[in-house]
Amino acid sequence: MAGANGKVTVIAEMEEGGRPSRITLELLGLGKRLASPQGEVSAVVLGSGVKEACAELASRGADQVFYLDHPSLSPYNPEAWTQVLKPFLRERGEGVVLAGHTPLGQDLLPRLAFSLQAGVVTDCVGVRAEEGGLLFTKPVYGGNALAEVRVTTPLALATVRSRVGEALPASDLGKEPVPLPLDPPEETRMLVRERHRLEAGECPLEEARVVVSGGRGMGGEEGFEVLRELARILGGAVGASRPPVDSGWAPTTCQVGITGKVVAPDLYIAVAISGSSQHLSGMADSGKIVAVNRDPEAYIFQVSDYGVVGDWR
Repeated sequence: MAGANGKVTVIAEMEEGGRPSRITLELLGLGKRLASPQGEVSAVVLGSGVKEACAELASRGADQVFYLDHPSLSPYNPEAWTQVLKPFLRERGEGVVLAGHTPLGQDLLPRLAFSLQAGVVTDCVGVRAEEGGLLFTKPVYGGNALAEVRVTTPLALATVRSRVGEALPASDLGKEPVPLPLDPPEETRMLVRERHRLEAGECPLEEARVVVSGGRGMGGEEGFEVLRELARILGGAVGASRPPVDSGWAPTTCQVGITGKVVAPDLYIAVAISGSSQHLSGMADSGKIVAVNRDPEAYIFQVSDYGVVGDWR
């Protein structure tokens, strides 16, 4: 059964500056909690110029770091990453593979699971070790219930939300990183021609420690300009519920909820958002929630730590 031998592999993601992302460090902490005394926690890093990040991964919980540094692996290419990771994970055999519930993790792990004929659980809000294996907890029915899933294949893969694990403090460096003796494919069907950087305060949401989100009550694009300014001042990112995205007031990349992105910032400010279950499932794990809504009966106040009844203007 998956996870019974205590071997944990974390697929690392890098930030723009070349450092491991917050979710990666959290997964290393989670891996330490899940691994048996005889098991090990490994990290695997793919990309261009990633070798320098290996030392930080080793100091933050990885017993062993594997890496492949190649220009064709950055930016993320699902075909290239799958072809590199498939033989690596097959050789490692049993255990559990963890990745963040991020766009990369959501795209990559189902591909790997299919190619390896392994079980996969996505959007996990909890993982715990039990006798005989691991038990994964994930939301179902639009976030209105939680399901506990046990994977019966020898290898299990899972995408995990932010804040499920806790990053460990830096310690003495572990073993020297090991280069993977693999070559990425020379050609793939996917080619990245251009990359456009989003403006500051407009996402990405997953790494933001402060998220300022607006709902239908913002009234239009002008309202979101106010939120962008607030996010800039707070050093955060702008989010949105589904109605503003459908209306074209905010880009789809900013949508928070079960059909958008899942965030868990230290501070989540919900402005003119009623609090549908679809939206709450995407931000319920936030550290502190502040709600501003003119409807005193809005459900968002039931889940917020602080509430202001009034017009956001």
